[in-house]
Amino acid sequence: MSQDSAETLRGESQWLKTAGDGTSYPIDDVEAFELRPDGSLFQNPSTIQPSYKEGSTIDWFWEEGTEREHKRALHSLRGIRKLLAPILESSWTWIVIILVGVGIGVVGAWLDILVKWLGDLREGRCTHGFLYNQVACCSGLDPGDICTEWATWSEYYNVKSILGQSILQLTFYIVLAIAFAGSAAVLVTHYAPYAFHTGIPEIKAILSGFVFDRFLGAWTLLIKALGLALAVASGLSLGKEGPLVHVACCMAYLLSRLLRLKQSEAQKRKLLAAAASAGVSVAFGSPLGGVLFGLEELDTFSFSNESDVMWRGFVASVIAAMALQYVDPFGTAKLVLFQVSGVSATWKAFELIPWMFLAILGGVFGSLLIKLNAAVAVYRHRSFLRDYPIAEVIGFTAITAAVSYLVVFLRVQSSELVANLFQECDPARGDYHGLCNPTAVWENIFLLILTALVKIIFTSWTFGMMIPAGIFLPTIAIGACLGRAVGLLTEGLQRTYPKALIFNSCPPDATVRCISPGFYAVIGASAMLGGVTRMTISLVVILFELTGALSHVLPIMISVMVSKWIGDAFGKDGIYAVWIALRQYPWLPPSDFRDNGQSASQIIKSVDNLVVIQDEREFTLQELDQFVTSSTFHGYPVVRGEQLLGYVAGDKITAYIAPLLADDRISQTPRRCTFSKEAAASNSDLINLSVLLDEAVLQLRKEIPLEVVVQMFQKMNLRHILFSHGGKLTGLVTKTDIVWLLTAHLPHTAALSNEER
Repeated sequence: MSQDSAETLRGESQWLKTAGDGTSYPIDDVEAFELRPDGSLFQNPSTIQPSYKEGSTIDWFWEEGTEREHKRALHSLRGIRKLLAPILESSWTWIVIILVGVGIGVVGAWLDILVKWLGDLREGRCTHGFLYNQVACCSGLDPGDICTEWATWSEYYNVKSILGQSILQLTFYIVLAIAFAGSAAVLVTHYAPYAFHTGIPEIKAILSGFVFDRFLGAWTLLIKALGLALAVASGLSLGKEGPLVHVACCMAYLLSRLLRLKQSEAQKRKLLAAAASAGVSVAFGSPLGGVLFGLEELDTFSFSNESDVMWRGFVASVIAAMALQYVDPFGTAKLVLFQVSGVSATWKAFELIPWMFLAILGGVFGSLLIKLNAAVAVYRHRSFLRDYPIAEVIGFTAITAAVSYLVVFLRVQSSELVANLFQECDPARGDYHGLCNPTAVWENIFLLILTALVKIIFTSWTFGMMIPAGIFLPTIAIGACLGRAVGLLTEGLQRTYPKALIFNSCPPDATVRCISPGFYAVIGASAMLGGVTRMTISLVVILFELTGALSHVLPIMISVMVSKWIGDAFGKDGIYAVWIALRQYPWLPPSDFRDNGQSASQIIKSVDNLVVIQDEREFTLQELDQFVTSSTFHGYPVVRGEQLLGYVAGDKITAYIAPLLADDRISQTPRRCTFSKEAAASNSDLINLSVLLDEAVLQLRKEIPLEVVVQMFQKMNLRHILFSHGGKLTGLVTKTDIVWLLTAHLPHTAALSNEER
């Protein structure tokens, strides 16, 4: 059937019936069965799947259309197939979600065990078993009992002199730290470069449509998990919470490939969103917080308004939390990682003053940490350190270990420090490094503030080195140190001036506790996290699930709210948004944009600067193929003279004309082509490629407000918008242009974008 006869039929009737069983087909479906001269089928352009390259973005319109067509095909089935096909298809997705939940729960639990053992190994060992960590070695003892089974290295080797003990302990502490961190750096650098850092910025970009499948590979999963345990155990100022999101997403991607799960790019992102929620659930023992993290921080509703995204995330989070609790890596049979105990069920009104002060500190220091970290990342990229990532890790680990050994609160693992800072003083538990000593209040305040300031510097440098690293735990530790210091100061003032007017709400009995410094540490941690990540609702839920302080949710909410306000005054972007901007991933922040009266003409690429297909030249098929393959653009505006015909994707052209080119090589007769229906109708020798033009491309006038253009990209997941006037092309705006517009205010935007990935 020729193109002009098909057009005639389309004008006469919408449907064409077969002569056999009477089944009717749309004309577009009939054209899918047209034959080429060699007897093979023409390819229907609507069925050509885009070939996404690494670093490109997916076509959401095509993906959503494919999903609709797939659902329509399932609905059109008859009999038992109509009943079973949707069930069988969805069951495979749920199998992957369940396996991811169980897998990340087990992996997260064993990572906790491995990190604890390696971290304790730097200070000593269990005398009756080398593979026991300190908790397992000393299990079964009553509170306050002295553990004789655990020995420091100086005790194990029976070193008597104080100088010898100090040298031996320091040597083990530094050498093992270097060995752990250096091993992690070697693994990442040589085997899985994408396993470095936290992974959350990349996951955010992938969920928004960025194609980065190499980031989810098998080697990345293995090295990320193993390197993470080594890096955390080395004592560097980093955590494992954020990277567990990356680990969970790698699991989901690989399981879907292993089970040969047929899914579109949109479906793949729904699965990754559920896996990310499970990763957060395991990282913090917070299943509800994991779901909210996906909605708020990962913005999973940006690519789907369906409730099944939240439902899948909920199921994955619950299963992951169940698996974590079943393994029980901490031996507490609880999901709460940092249990807050001894806190009064009520709080006093005057405590809002120190809590507000902590919230302000969290916003200020959070912004400072973001700016320092970005500056260090840019310096590292532009200096000699870029060529020596392993040497940098080893050198900075040695510095960190040497400095940390001198301060008791820096020497211990961050998780152990946070757990004890959140606890109230209890005579039955013993004093944690003199933290509850009433005669050393000022010394403790000084050490806590010093620890917080040093950790800010260490975290700023560590978060970005060539090792797996999360920023949640060090941020919590910084805030907890500041909070405990302010709590000790407030408690000291109340005990010194018990009859002051501001302390009237405290019990008159001086022996009854009025101030809970441990909860001040929780407030400080929430404020610091709010200042660094700029999370709100999900952060509050994660913190009360993390600590069990459900009765004090309101103060946590207030601290997060104020810290975000203060942080936004110094810059509205959190640490993950800043790293996305540094690498210039094609991710659009969901925040509102105001144009101050500007129009789209301020950012469009004019037609003079565009690579377009000039249809009046009537390329041969070979010339068109060479034009497309020699270019790096994923699509081109098509014009004939000054008239805009539409927009065509390069991969559609390549896929559609490939069999036609094969025919030309056989016949040795190069044929010409056109994207104009009129030209094809008037000249039957021209191949009509008008069917390849994107019918969904949006055309606007350049006078439209810039704010409207940005909102269209944000809410419609567009890749480009054409601008025309009177049918003539005037310009083009792509998603990359909008990304640059929304991140140009940052001082180091795209500073790392030329780094190979």
